[in-house]
Amino acid sequence: MLIMMFISLSIPVGSGSIVIANPPASPEYLIKAAYLYNFTKFVEWPPEAFEDDFSPINLFILGADPFGEALDSIKNRTVQGRRLNIKYVNHIEEVSGCHILFISASEKENLRSILRILKNSTILTISETENFSKRGGIINFIQVENKIHFEINPDAAQQGKLKISSQLLRLAKIVSSESR
Repeated sequence: MLIMMFISLSIPVGSGSIVIANPPASPEYLIKAAYLYNFTKFVEWPPEAFEDDFSPINLFILGADPFGEALDSIKNRTVQGRRLNIKYVNHIEEVSGCHILFISASEKENLRSILRILKNSTILTISETENFSKRGGIINFIQVENKIHFEINPDAAQQGKLKISSQLLRLAKIVSSESR
């Protein structure tokens, strides 16, 4: 049941009016957008991550936006009693107030310094870059037999005082950080 709920996209259909803002979303990124939304249901941030009980959850996309219109289906939705905001940034220095950071593959060359800066922060880091979670990221999208799965590094989450539900952990491939 949990797996079906997690995988079901429940993406609302448009109202019929046409607004051209982002490129059309590919099926892959519609699924990943649904995952991003559902991850927020299974992660608990420490109280100090928010200004108050009504502050929104801020999802930032760092680097080139691979989602196109896919995130339109989840922005401004409510989760854990908070509105989900989406913001696009080009530099790690712009992530003040961020709770979830999707690090685009375009930032692959900067990944080591990004993760070093964010180490021990209360930001849930997510990417789709090879070995992201092994390098200290928290959640990484992976493809297995042409299906989207994800891996989680629970130690990296714990460093940021993030609590990931055991239900979500059961669905993930668990990885540890590589020692350097």
